[in-house]
Amino acid sequence: MTIVGGNGDGDATNQLYCPQGLFVDDDQTVVIADWRNNRIMQWKNGDTTNGQVVAGGKGQGKGLHQLAFPTDVLIDKETDSLIIADAANKRVVRWSRRSGTTPGEILIDNISCYGLAMDEQRYLYVSDYEKHEVRRYQLGEKNGTLVAGGNGKGDGLNQLNLPTYLVVDRQQNVYVSDNSNHRVMKWNKGAKECIVVAGGQGAGSALTQLCRPNGIFVDTMDTLYVADLGNHRVMRWTQGDKKQGAVIVGGNGSGAGENKFSGPVGLSFDRHGNLYVADRDNARVQRFSIK
Repeated sequence: MTIVGGNGDGDATNQLYCPQGLFVDDDQTVVIADWRNNRIMQWKNGDTTNGQVVAGGKGQGKGLHQLAFPTDVLIDKETDSLIIADAANKRVVRWSRRSGTTPGEILIDNISCYGLAMDEQRYLYVSDYEKHEVRRYQLGEKNGTLVAGGNGKGDGLNQLNLPTYLVVDRQQNVYVSDNSNHRVMKWNKGAKECIVVAGGQGAGSALTQLCRPNGIFVDTMDTLYVADLGNHRVMRWTQGDKKQGAVIVGGNGSGAGENKFSGPVGLSFDRHGNLYVADRDNARVQRFSIK
């Protein structure tokens, strides 16, 4: 079902405009990087009519009260705040979710940030699409530690080419959507090279291939879910079969029907096992019950 948007491109509270990354909280509250609207939207579970602007929404700009084409967002439960990849401003910012607090504290500056993840020790991971790398930061730290890529743009096992979204498991292994290499990479903690866990067979629509992968999610069984943007589908890759994945939603061409996507980008699950997908060109977020 469509739980957010689906009312065409726009900046009303029941609309989105090119939604990107999303995050689902324990109570099924969804926060979405509403890219073209330069804002973060929040939708409470059960209210599929209107969301609320929780960061930005003051036009594109560099002010601390503004955002510029945000690509990803997560909720830091410890501080009850949003951490946002403020991509066009080349900074990662934190906005408190408590009312009456001042917005927009800069955590990391001068970074071509795209995707964000946080591990159980509250280390922050950020992908850099210009340096083709992922770094891990202690909150408050400016330089971070290289954990993936960082060897220039390329398709080697120690390289990335336009890393977008990422996820970190309990062992601090990092999974990265290696967008322009049409693959998803797993970097074990401390490793100098990675493992291809999905795709890597060139751009295509076969079950062994991906085309511009974006949002990813890894469950406790190490099953990988991928928003396969170029193929308008979501795929599942199990540990036992790394050679090919299975289409679980979409894959029926671009469109606005219930079983179709037009550019799926953000992807997440809630704790009940429901799948959420930011369907960019349909300006909506859909929720699926996955058996």
